[in-house]
Amino acid sequence: MSGGVLFEFVQMGQTMRVAAIDEVTGTEVFVITPVSATRLQMERVALAKLRRKLGEPETPPIPPATRGKFA
Repeated sequence: MSGGVLFEFVQMGQTMRVAAIDEVTGTEVFVITPVSATRLQMERVALAKLRRKLGEPETPPIPPATRGKFA
């Protein structure tokens, strides 16, 4: 995706319908998430689905932080 992504949120009872739209191509996908999910979680799920639809490689997950040793 060379352009941006637009997100649309519509609450339907205890679920949220999230649309992700690629600004360049106009490609649009929808996901349904629980209302209890954070906005960031909702956007990540919708963005991952949009990337899959556009045929882009998935970005690897960020590894968890490890505890370092103090000298």
